[in-house]
Amino acid sequence: MGNRLNASQLALGSIAISLIVLALKLVAWWVTGSIALFSDALESLVNVGGAFLAWLAVRYASRPADAGHPFGHHKAEYFSAVAEGIMIIIAAFLILEQSIYALMRPIAPADWGMAGLWINAVAMVANLLWARLLIGRGGALRSPALVAGGRHLMSDVWTSVGVLFGLGLALWTGWSWLDPALALIVAVNILREGYGVVASSVNGLMDSAAPPDEREEIEEIIHRSAEGALQVHGLKTRRAGTALFVEFHMVVAGMMTVRAAHDICDRVEDAIRAELPEAKVNIHVEPEHKLEKTGISPR
Repeated sequence: MGNRLNASQLALGSIAISLIVLALKLVAWWVTGSIALFSDALESLVNVGGAFLAWLAVRYASRPADAGHPFGHHKAEYFSAVAEGIMIIIAAFLILEQSIYALMRPIAPADWGMAGLWINAVAMVANLLWARLLIGRGGALRSPALVAGGRHLMSDVWTSVGVLFGLGLALWTGWSWLDPALALIVAVNILREGYGVVASSVNGLMDSAAPPDEREEIEEIIHRSAEGALQVHGLKTRRAGTALFVEFHMVVAGMMTVRAAHDICDRVEDAIRAELPEAKVNIHVEPEHKLEKTGISPR
């Protein structure tokens, strides 16, 4: 429960950071009138909405299983991530619209001043620090909502880097077309990021298997802890937010008592949970005539 509270606190912190960054970027846009800075601010507005959804999702996902949701509420975070991805895509199209309009009516770079660029740079640094925290801690907590938020913030950071570099170049050269051109590039980058967030989250909703390295770890645990069984086969895994579901068939001698087979199951389950605490293990015991040609052989 402590980990989930920590995730909830991070999600709540994201709302505060996103609001601060949004305010800074809006000021930067207001000072300069730059369409590229407007696009950067619009992406931060999406960050605020995404952070709020992530906070709600993390809180809901932490609820224990109940009669209506016997496998828990872990997938709630994927819905949050999908929603954030959709908002990112909508923001990208809004920026595209504004960029095309600005290409026809560009603002002279000399009218911008440097104050707006410095303000945007401060916002960028804040985003960078928080994004690194979200990705690192969100990955450790296996929180799709936090990781999606962190990835989006990192995209925002790279957007800001490109915008600041381009606007600095525009100030130096006087090329007013650079501003809306940069906004177009920003829009394409945001669109790509939005697609990535949606795709990865939908993959989670589709019960994707655990990563290969995690599956190998489970196989090794079974190999060393299933002593007394003849074979384990049919291993299946799936991730649902923070939860890991593991199921397999365990073949035992036909004359083995139910108690003895149950003891082996308990030992294997305990061994898996000792290294993967979030695992929910389901074992189907079978008699020896169910042996298959391939499987995991216990020590």
